[in-house]
Amino acid sequence: MRDLLLGIDIGTTGTKAALFSFEGVLCGVGQKEYGLQHPHPGWAEQNPIEIWESVCMAVKMAMHGKSGIHTRIAAVAVSSQGPTMLPLDRRWEPVRPALIWMDRRAEAEARRLEKNLGYEWIVEHTGNRPDPFYIAAKILWFRENEPDLFKRTRLFVQLNGYISFRLTGVHTLDNSQAALLQLRNWRDKSWSEEMCTLCGVEPSLFPPVHFGGYLQGEVTRDAHDQTGIPEGTPVVTGTVDSAAAAIEAGTVMPGVVSEMTGTSTVLIMPNKTGIVEPAFVAMPHALRDLDLLLGPIAATGVCLRWFRDEFAINEIREAEKSITEGSVIEPSVTDPYERITAEAARSPAGSGGVVFLPYMMGERSPIWHTQARGVFFGLSLSTRRCNFIRSILEGTVYALRHNLEVAKNAGLTVNEIRSIGGGSKSDLWNQIKADVLGVPVLLPRTSVGAVFGDAVLAGLGINVYKNVREFVTGAVSIEKEYIPDSHNTDFYSELYLLYRRIYESLKEDFNDAALLFSGRPIDP
Repeated sequence: MRDLLLGIDIGTTGTKAALFSFEGVLCGVGQKEYGLQHPHPGWAEQNPIEIWESVCMAVKMAMHGKSGIHTRIAAVAVSSQGPTMLPLDRRWEPVRPALIWMDRRAEAEARRLEKNLGYEWIVEHTGNRPDPFYIAAKILWFRENEPDLFKRTRLFVQLNGYISFRLTGVHTLDNSQAALLQLRNWRDKSWSEEMCTLCGVEPSLFPPVHFGGYLQGEVTRDAHDQTGIPEGTPVVTGTVDSAAAAIEAGTVMPGVVSEMTGTSTVLIMPNKTGIVEPAFVAMPHALRDLDLLLGPIAATGVCLRWFRDEFAINEIREAEKSITEGSVIEPSVTDPYERITAEAARSPAGSGGVVFLPYMMGERSPIWHTQARGVFFGLSLSTRRCNFIRSILEGTVYALRHNLEVAKNAGLTVNEIRSIGGGSKSDLWNQIKADVLGVPVLLPRTSVGAVFGDAVLAGLGINVYKNVREFVTGAVSIEKEYIPDSHNTDFYSELYLLYRRIYESLKEDFNDAALLFSGRPIDP
């Protein structure tokens, strides 16, 4: 009897695969990291073949659980980071490395689309602002800068669609990822003739669009040989990682907001009225009759990783040494992230006067400023390393608060925030979030990421759940609640205003610096 659901999530730095019972109990998990290339400043590419290999390894790890080898898989669904421009040739092989969401090379092309159609027209018709984050601008760059490769392209796919194709031999595009192409009309979900014409593409260059939970095919013999998933296992169309994470957090109704922090942070806000706000990303939820506004913050967890790699090398070496020697010690000793966040706890609220702007990869929501850069403000000879680390935690939450303020002004209700992703493992960070945002931050009991949402979609595709929202609401329980400290909230409110003023004061300087170091003119 097949009674397990397999969720696979393709993240920015690695793949996670997890097996769940129909009741939502975690039965096995596997993870495998892969590379991220930056050929030039602002560029971000990944090798889809390497990603497929990571899927194969992560799935095998998940299937080899403590209780034996799990092969009773009823269905599979895949989510991924997005949007991604991955062109395939006539043999369905990648033409070039994938341009992921983080890639900002198509800035000029996004501005050209805006110039030709108008900012308001693009927002009204596609639901989103013109920006190199979306696939339309990336395709325009691809067509003009790599024309030979563009001519070889027969299909543009998303990473979850590519992995699902490798499993089944069938191409699909889920409706959430489809909205992020910026080539379709927001209201009626038809293809935009104007956007497609400007980008030089036709709808035939994209797979058929389906809702998440659509039964698209079965695992082939070749995919079985590489992954271990039984041949003939149903594969269900997945979604964007943030939509899958919304299911995992129980964000399936207005007012219940979640934030997913890993490499970056995404604020996930559901609504039933199709609200469009140019500061955010608009897309359909993976579940029917619900839309999402996303506040994607470009760099949060990766800022902590940057600090770890550049300034905490001793912690990394000591952790590796402890693991190599086989010491039986607490995880906090072997995990360099735990070490440096523990050090941050030695700094008082406000980081000793240090304010961090987390724009290490430019910024997306809500300022959408590619040339913005990271800043440590307020250094003195009394500044300690713990102040730097805590300021990173606080600065990323200031960015989150900025998004929340815009969301409330757009008419969204925020009753609570549920924290998921790797960043939710830090008690200190969670409490800072509650204090800075001034609302309770809730931690779901089993926070394993988007793979839970994938498993739910897999079950939906084979009719396991009669009422998926009811199941999710019952399956997601809260382990811990972080209540705002009113004293800290008042203090952070003052620091937040300073954070905002620092950016406004430096905004034009960021543009000038980009001109100075790139040698290319930057339009005001």
